[in-house]
Amino acid sequence: MKRSDFRCLTRLRVRWAEVDMQKIVFNAHYLMYFDTAIADYWRALGLPYEAAMQALGGDLYVRKASVEYHASARADDTLEIGLRCARVGHSSLVFTGGVFRGEQFLVGGELIYVFADPATQTARRVPDALRNLLADFEAGKPVVRVATGAWSTLGAAASAVRTEVFVAEQGIRAEDEWDVDDATAVHAVVFNRLEQPLATGRLLQHATGVGRIGRMAVIRAMRGSGLGARVLRALLDAAWARGDQEVILHAQRSAEAFYRRLGFVPRGAAFEEVGIEHIEMAMPRPPAQA
Repeated sequence: MKRSDFRCLTRLRVRWAEVDMQKIVFNAHYLMYFDTAIADYWRALGLPYEAAMQALGGDLYVRKASVEYHASARADDTLEIGLRCARVGHSSLVFTGGVFRGEQFLVGGELIYVFADPATQTARRVPDALRNLLADFEAGKPVVRVATGAWSTLGAAASAVRTEVFVAEQGIRAEDEWDVDDATAVHAVVFNRLEQPLATGRLLQHATGVGRIGRMAVIRAMRGSGLGARVLRALLDAAWARGDQEVILHAQRSAEAFYRRLGFVPRGAAFEEVGIEHIEMAMPRPPAQA
């Protein structure tokens, strides 16, 4: 088994509490590593697990979990846990896993899940939507899409994400979240294969030749999977396409590093907006877009 066999890899650092009296990782913790990695696998599929299973009409239950040990991990080792869907049966899903330290293969695993009715835990046929999604992901095909357009077409999806993130999670008052600018903005929304909205943002005309991006939000279960960057790039493409020479945004300070990585530069002093500290950031039109 090789690290390159896996599209989805989860990076973990071995904690002191996971090491036994032999000074190696206690054997049962490898199952916890695989279980942690399966959560990242669902994120890689673009599926917020709970909402996705409700939409699919079932849930997954472990039927069998096996681990094969080849070498030991130790405290402070950086590990990568790979998972891939090896087979989909009538009601079962078989995942193969590997634990790697660099390129060294340490531990292999197999997880067998049954798709079942959550009320009775009786097996159900794996829905075609999930079968096709798993096959496409393992084949390297896209599993999410980004749509850009007007509030009239994307408003319901964008508002669902913004309500979950800004109103329910961050405690922003609903009357502060919605404004007349939504009607004239360019909106971007990321959808998964179940047509569930996962992330959103909007682009306004701030001034002549200057666009302003705002209302950037990714639902909690999907953070860290690159969806925010996809929204931002879609809105930047829309700004350059209409001739903007600069794009600005008001970044929450907790997200400043994210925007820096994508080319935005802070400008001016920090300020408070809806009770949250922000800073203005800007990006000039790239030469390739001129």
